Amino acid sequence: MKNTFIIGAILLLIIAGGAYFYYFTKDTMEEVVVTQPIPTTPTTPIATTASPTPVATSSEVARGPQSIIGTSSGGEPITAYHFGTGDREVVLIGGIHGGYSWNTALLGYELIDWLEKTPRAIPEDITVTIVPVLNPDGLKLITKTAGRFTAASIKTTPDLRVKARFNANTVDINRNFDCEWKAAGTWQNQTVSGGATAFSEPESQAIKAYVERYEPTAVVTWYSAAGGVYASNCKNGILAETATMTEIFAKASGYTAHESFDYYEITGDMVNWLAKVKIPAISVLLTNHEGTELAKNKLGVEAILKHFSE
Repeated sequence: MKNTFIIGAILLLIIAGGAYFYYFTKDTMEEVVVTQPIPTTPTTPIATTASPTPVATSSEVARGPQSIIGTSSGGEPITAYHFGTGDREVVLIGGIHGGYSWNTALLGYELIDWLEKTPRAIPEDITVTIVPVLNPDGLKLITKTAGRFTAASIKTTPDLRVKARFNANTVDINRNFDCEWKAAGTWQNQTVSGGATAFSEPESQAIKAYVERYEPTAVVTWYSAAGGVYASNCKNGILAETATMTEIFAKASGYTAHESFDYYEITGDMVNWLAKVKIPAISVLLTNHEGTELAKNKLGVEAILKHFSE
């Protein structure tokens, strides 16, 4: 009887232990299964082609009537004014020598006024862009503003006017372009700074970037003072279209046409750099340092626009 009781107790312990082991290992196994990473089937990424950045054209409406093409070394905006929506762009530039040639900047503003009042002067297939002041730092020394001014507001001295030829880094911007560039350039009988390297100055960089982006058909730039139209050339001969432009502008305006400006050595010149990159370009030198000769230059511009119109 005693032995039977002992055997029964042992059987109950075995059964209870088995049940405990089953439930314990069951819970543990479930935890292990859940914590294992779920295998996934590898997938091949779908190839995508990025949309190319749209290339701006000269007739890009998004530019609006005005755009800021750069900032001067002194922090002033360099503004371009756009007229027309044609595919061929003619760029007109003044004020590269700031306050020294302030009349070229004033002419730029007068040409803006003219085109605003006379939009029919622009052929349908032409866009005209005017940069009246490429050197706002120098202009501001004379006019006390980097923007629109009048001839009556000019108060200067010979020394100040010479100083106003340069940008805030005391660099002659028209010696900073990549055509026969030299760090020490020449202006009349003086040595002037051409910058640390070609295109070291933000003003020349602004024109370079604009030209590379929009690829204008032709460029006309104003300086003072000599009273003539000069073809561009970067030691590779005058482009045929440049020679034609020179004659057309001179004939319409009454200025004398010249194949080159050879009064003294010119290095790093903007218009000659344009010749190097195969863009027809001319320099128009006003007769003196005060007058804008608007009537003559309107005739010259109209003749150029007509020539490049289809």
